[in-house]
Amino acid sequence: MLLRLEGPSELPHAGGKPNSLVVLLHGLGADGNDLIGLAPYWAPALPQTEFLAPHAPFPCDMAPQGRQWFSLQDRSPAMILAGVRAAATILDDFLDEALRARDLDASRLALVGFSQGTMMALHVGLRRAPALAGIVGFSGSLRGAETLADELRSKPPILLVHGDADPVVPFQALAAAQTALQQLDVPVETLARPGLGHSIDETGLQRAGEFLRRVL
Repeated sequence: MLLRLEGPSELPHAGGKPNSLVVLLHGLGADGNDLIGLAPYWAPALPQTEFLAPHAPFPCDMAPQGRQWFSLQDRSPAMILAGVRAAATILDDFLDEALRARDLDASRLALVGFSQGTMMALHVGLRRAPALAGIVGFSGSLRGAETLADELRSKPPILLVHGDADPVVPFQALAAAQTALQQLDVPVETLARPGLGHSIDETGLQRAGEFLRRVL
């Protein structure tokens, strides 16, 4: 049986029925409560948007609490990609159900990821058709770039934000993702944050908010 995701949500700032949806995908060892806190920051600019922050489907196997989209016990590219693919099936089902429940189409959905959540957002978002409104990725990387040309189903606009002092996901992942996406004519913007570690800062939040308002 396919696992069903659940987690905290934030209803539209203006009240009433949402006309768009932002799904927030957390990093390793966190859960949906970690990112739903971004919703109040962006909600005034997106007053009719509902925010959803599902908990990843699996307990974190590297910490006593928190969740994970896939294991990092074996960090070989093949094992990581297999983990991403397994979680993608579960996330796709969640997104389909979320859109159906609100009578929205894909063009009204944006994904926002942090770290492992960015890996999930990029993997799933580029392999869905019709295209999503957009994808924002903080402090993450593009996994499965070598198979993307064969599996690409849409080209949603993407914003990638990364600190150049990130000790967890190397800053070089930003340029690698940008190059791979540009080679496939996927519209991608990047924002490098000087001195920032594995986190999200005010400038990144502001730029992401502007991007989300534009695509939604």
